[in-house]
Amino acid sequence: MRLALFDLDGTLIAKDSDHAFGEYLVARGWADAREFAAANDRFYQQYLAGALDIDAYVDFATRPWRDRPAPDQAEVVQAFMREVMQPELHARALALVQSHLDAGDRVAIVTATNEFITRPIARAFGVETLIATELERDGAGRVTGRIRGVPSFREGKIARVEQWLDTLGTRLADCRASVFYSDSTNDLALLQAVSEPVATNPGPALEAIALQRGWRILRLFEQ
Repeated sequence: MRLALFDLDGTLIAKDSDHAFGEYLVARGWADAREFAAANDRFYQQYLAGALDIDAYVDFATRPWRDRPAPDQAEVVQAFMREVMQPELHARALALVQSHLDAGDRVAIVTATNEFITRPIARAFGVETLIATELERDGAGRVTGRIRGVPSFREGKIARVEQWLDTLGTRLADCRASVFYSDSTNDLALLQAVSEPVATNPGPALEAIALQRGWRILRLFEQ
């Protein structure tokens, strides 16, 4: 099996979809324009610094919408996809994913952002397998604000990829070739676990590591 894994935010799309969804909720009046926006920015800076408390963030980020009626939830995420994310689907990123699909590779998007936000984005890239942070739901199907299982964040991405591959009867180490595209040092564990790590639109810290280790550097959003 040839495996192609993609981080999402900063890698296939230039925006951070989680942070952008929070901004969209503020714009829609679903969240306080001052308090929520400030906290959303603080969590995003923690993520960039590699110090995010993902459990606290998921509880915070789902609070404005998780108790609203299901049709309202569906409408807001569809509108967010249409108005904010669709313009972020760059031709080179779409073509990169498609090249792996055309080659017959097993393709997955592996993102720390929850599946409520990222499922429509993965679908727009033509990717069936989405490994995202999963939201816990109660007996009535309502989101609780907690994470279900292992979040696909930092080292958790390896655990979640291995869980997925186990359902296919294989392991990451047994794949004939494996490539992972990411922009962030938060993904160092998985970058080091594949046979071909690709620093994609890397931040300065990841770019320095990539240059030191001889990893390929790819820039999708530069003209």
